[in-house]
Amino acid sequence: DRQLACLPLDSEDGKAYLAAMACGANFAWANRQMLMHGMRQAFASVFGRKARPKETPLVYDVCHNIAKMEEYEVDGRLQQVCVHRKGATRAFPANHPVLPEKYQAIGQPVLIPGDMGRYSFVLVGAEGSMQQSFGSCCHGAGRRQSRTAAKKSMSSRALLDQLDAKGITVRVHSKNLLTEEAPSAYKDAQKVVNVVHNAGLAKLVARLKPLIVVKG
Repeated sequence: DRQLACLPLDSEDGKAYLAAMACGANFAWANRQMLMHGMRQAFASVFGRKARPKETPLVYDVCHNIAKMEEYEVDGRLQQVCVHRKGATRAFPANHPVLPEKYQAIGQPVLIPGDMGRYSFVLVGAEGSMQQSFGSCCHGAGRRQSRTAAKKSMSSRALLDQLDAKGITVRVHSKNLLTEEAPSAYKDAQKVVNVVHNAGLAKLVARLKPLIVVKG
């Protein structure tokens, strides 16, 4: 089964893979910091005042495509395992030892982005994730259509008009890339979040409304 292909972690190839993954993760962390800085500079420019990090604080920053060595109870005993989260993210509950102090009482923030035309969600990790999913939760609703199919289903002009009617401002490098991320290409994030909440993997905190979309 090709889906079960793997590398022993202590092999030379395994070590090289983990090192390359760490490099990619470090690049992604730094890139998100630059995006945050650019956002603050843009706000400062528009509102005619200096960018103040305290006025636009970072709620949380977490990766969603990475392998981590973590400890879980497996077959009745505590074991160290490699948890590879692909399209998933950590959802540790309150009082988990690796959480920073500010989130010890409530649990790890879990960000589930929706599409550009509907909503996204903030949750916190719940105890059920430790028993059911190795402390993990989905990171998004998932696609209904491939990028190719989405491009064929709607013109960029029609999509821009649709978003404008909802009061959503769009800034995109190429309009040809916009339709691959059309709301209709994605599953309804609200339904996915309801499942996550009811399953006890994470607890719903807030639903966010899109105001601005920036597409590279």
